[in-house]
Amino acid sequence: MSNVIRTRLVKIGNSQGIRIPKMLLDQLHLDDDIELEVQDSQLIIRAAQTPRATWAAAFQAMAAQGDDTLLDADLPPTAWEASEWEW
Repeated sequence: MSNVIRTRLVKIGNSQGIRIPKMLLDQLHLDDDIELEVQDSQLIIRAAQTPRATWAAAFQAMAAQGDDTLLDADLPPTAWEASEWEW
């Protein structure tokens, strides 16, 4: 179901803003940080994605494809590792 609410732009310094009703904020779980995107002449407002938010799903997909092993696991030690590295 679509909620259409009409509002006005308000002046904020040299910019303009909109007031988002609490009902919509609660429904969308919007917090302090949001992302704005212009798409087909529409302004899209969404909660900001946290860094690394999609990493878990990406790692699971890699594991499912067998692409989660270290690429250098079977390489012989380098000369530096053989002479300088101490355990």
